[in-house]
Amino acid sequence: MALVLNEEQRLLQDTARDFLTSNAPVEALRMLRDNNDAVGYSGQLWQQMADMGWASIILPEAYGGLDFGFVGLGVILEESGRTLTASPLFASAVVGASALLLGGSEAHKQTLLPAIASGKLTLALALEESHHHRPTHIATTAEKQGDSFLLNGSKQFVLDGHSADKLIVVARSSSAESNNQGLSLFLVDRTTSGVNCQRTVLMDSRNASNIQFENVVVPATDLLGDVDEGWRILEPLLDRGRVAIAAEMMGYSLEAFDRTLAYLKEREQFGALIGSFQALQHRKAHMQSELELCRSVLLQALSAVDDSPEDLPVLASLAKTKLNELVKLVTNEAVQMHGGIGVTDELEIGFFLKRARVAIQIFGDTGYHKDRYATLCGY
Repeated sequence: MALVLNEEQRLLQDTARDFLTSNAPVEALRMLRDNNDAVGYSGQLWQQMADMGWASIILPEAYGGLDFGFVGLGVILEESGRTLTASPLFASAVVGASALLLGGSEAHKQTLLPAIASGKLTLALALEESHHHRPTHIATTAEKQGDSFLLNGSKQFVLDGHSADKLIVVARSSSAESNNQGLSLFLVDRTTSGVNCQRTVLMDSRNASNIQFENVVVPATDLLGDVDEGWRILEPLLDRGRVAIAAEMMGYSLEAFDRTLAYLKEREQFGALIGSFQALQHRKAHMQSELELCRSVLLQALSAVDDSPEDLPVLASLAKTKLNELVKLVTNEAVQMHGGIGVTDELEIGFFLKRARVAIQIFGDTGYHKDRYATLCGY
């Protein structure tokens, strides 16, 4: 596979960069934070993004999509990472849409995917139940009752959960609490009786929530896939999400790197530009080499989603590991090279550091994926 963008993908990237720079700069995120915005993103901006086809980029044409592939999605996510754009793109157009593509019935696909593509429907994955990513440790229960299921339990760190129209809930319908057997996925309206959603504003000024389910009745028709077979959907779904968030993290890294490089060229100390100091040049060179390495890893993982899904588990963990390490390195160095002002709210560089720390935890931190990568490789 070619580890470079083709002409159409480069054009899409340029278009996304121009649009987001003009309509969703980092200052827009600052305004959402300062105004305590109830939704956490601009509905008008999201509709514009959907009108440009970004919400439908991985969807088949039969369901109102562009069928442009995951590499195309990756370049959009990378550009949204550069401006820290707050939107339901990841939660809805990546995770939510992938859940329906992988496990939804034809009725689900015909009804819900066009609504996602048009920007009229948003979704959120309700998975985590602790402070660590442990996708098989599920205590939320789904009890069969006639033609319905009764959900009870609680979820944490549900991205965009407070604003989503529908939730994709991972629950245990049988088997022990800590293995991948006996899991089922359900579509649940957020406003359903018994669903209690509490928004949590994280340090990156983005959106997550804690959700409780108390005797929530879900029709059997809202089951995704087969009962007790949810892991067959959840594992590839998470891998798609891991590759997608890695693409967004590449955007954080590139923007933090570029901003820091510009600062080194203008900041004077001891009568010289600090960019002329050899120690800082070595550190910038190290970051540059890591950026290029991670770009290749990321493009390979994005391509695998469409071209070689059998390779996706290994490549998704590799991409998430490398991008976790990269974004931590670059944002740490960016703040340090800016000096004391780098940690103040006056500069936007601190926003990238905070966003990076949260993104590292999404769908598995570095330790989780190093262990998973080793296990998949037979070590």
